[in-house]
Amino acid sequence: MRIRLALLTACLSLAATALPARAAASGTHLEGRLASGAAYVMDVPASWNGTVLLYSHGYTPAGAPNPAQNTPGPAVRDRLLAEGYALIGSSYASTGWAIAEAVPDQLATLDLFTDTFGAPERSLAWGTSYGGFVTTMLAERHADRLDGSLSMCGLVQGGVANWNSTLDPVFALRTLLAPDSGVRLASFTDQAEAVAAAKSLTSKVDAAQRTSEGRARIALAAALHHIPGYNDASQTRPGPTDWAAQQANQYAAVRGLLHLPAFSWRQEAESRAGGNPSWNSGVDYTAMLARSPLYKEVTELYKEAGLSLRTDLSALARAPRVSADPAALRWMRSTSVLSGRLTDPQLNIHTTGDALIPVQSESAYRRAATAAGSAGLLRLAYVDGPGHCTFTAGETLAALRTVEHRLDTGRWDVSPGALNRRAVAEDPAAEPRYVRYRPAAYPRPHDLAHPGDARP
Repeated sequence: MRIRLALLTACLSLAATALPARAAASGTHLEGRLASGAAYVMDVPASWNGTVLLYSHGYTPAGAPNPAQNTPGPAVRDRLLAEGYALIGSSYASTGWAIAEAVPDQLATLDLFTDTFGAPERSLAWGTSYGGFVTTMLAERHADRLDGSLSMCGLVQGGVANWNSTLDPVFALRTLLAPDSGVRLASFTDQAEAVAAAKSLTSKVDAAQRTSEGRARIALAAALHHIPGYNDASQTRPGPTDWAAQQANQYAAVRGLLHLPAFSWRQEAESRAGGNPSWNSGVDYTAMLARSPLYKEVTELYKEAGLSLRTDLSALARAPRVSADPAALRWMRSTSVLSGRLTDPQLNIHTTGDALIPVQSESAYRRAATAAGSAGLLRLAYVDGPGHCTFTAGETLAALRTVEHRLDTGRWDVSPGALNRRAVAEDPAAEPRYVRYRPAAYPRPHDLAHPGDARP
C-alpha cells in the first residue's frame, strides 16, 4: 500500500499535492507530497469512526529509501482499518537525525488530513523507536493538536543523552582494547572517516572476543550502555549465571552498535549539529558500572580472566576525555531534548531486551515527567522479550487500546494482567508478554529539563 512517488517529485509544486484518491467501498487511500518534499500516506475507511492515528516511523539512515508510513505493520494496519480508524503518517523530509523536519512534517500531515476529510473527533500520536521520540516531541510541544500518545520502544531519553550514551561503550573499548590506535570517536570530518573508525575498532573487538581478557572488557563496555545479555530472538536465552552466553550475546550487539549508531549515524547527526554534541568529561565510570544491573556479570568475567577490574576502571578514569562543541550542544538541546512536560496522557511501552535503545531510557523519561509534574499523565509498561520494537500485533494494539481506555474513563489500567488480556483479545494465537518490571536508572548524566541536570 505504500508506493514511493520519486518519479513524480519534479512535477510537484511547493504546496502540498496529492495523487487522485483511490476510493472504494473499503475507504480511501491517498498519497502525495507535502510542501517540504516529505511523502505522506493516508488510509481512511468508508465508515470512519472519527479517530485519526498519526504514526511516526523509526530512524531511517541517510540515503536509505524513505517511504511514508502510517502504521507499524500490515497486521496492525488491517485490524485498525477494519474497525474504522483513519491512519496517516509522513516520511519526514530527510533521512538521518531529522527531528527538525519530522515534527513539522507530521503536523502538516495532520493539517492536510483535516483539510481533506474534516476535523477528527480524536487525534492520537503513536510511533516506534526514533518515531517514539518524534511522538513524544509532538505530545510535549504540540499538545493542542492531540488527545493522547503512545511511544513504543522510544528514544525518550532525548538526543543529547542518546549520543552521550553511545559514546561511553566505544570510549571504553578504545581505551582498553586499542589505547594507541588513535581511533576517532567523535568530531568526524565526513562519513568515510566515521566508517573507517568503526571498521578499525570493530577489528580490535573481534580479536578481543577470542580471549577471556577481551571478553571481560567487551562485557564492561556493554554494561556502560546497559546492553542486555539476551537481546535478539535468534539467541538462546542464557541462564541467570551463564556469564559466557550472556557475553556472547552482548558481543553481537556491540558489533551492531559499532557498525552504525556509534559512528556512521553519529557523523550524520554531527553534520546537522555543526560539530560534536557529546561529552564524557567528568563521568565516573566506576560509579556507573556499580549501578548497572550487569555489574555481577562483569565482575565474574574479570575474575575468570584473572584481570583486575580496578586497574581497568582506573585506566578509564585517566584516559583523555571527549568534550562537546558548545554550538553543536546548543543545537542538539534546542531541537532534540525532551522536557517531561505532558498535557495529555501518554503510554510508553518497551521490550526488556532492547540493545539499540536500552529499556533504561524509560527511567530517564519517568524522572523528567515526575520533575515536570506530569507523572499522573505518564504510564510505562514492559514486554518481556528480546530485541528492539519486537512487539506482536496484539501487544501493540493492547497498548493503543489502553490509551483509549484512559481517554474514555479518565483512569489508567496498565497492569500486566489488563494489557495481556487486551493482547489476547487482539491476537489469540500469540502469547502475551507484558510483565511487572522496573528498569534501572539511566546509565549516565543526561540532559532532560529537570533538577540535577548534568552539564559538560
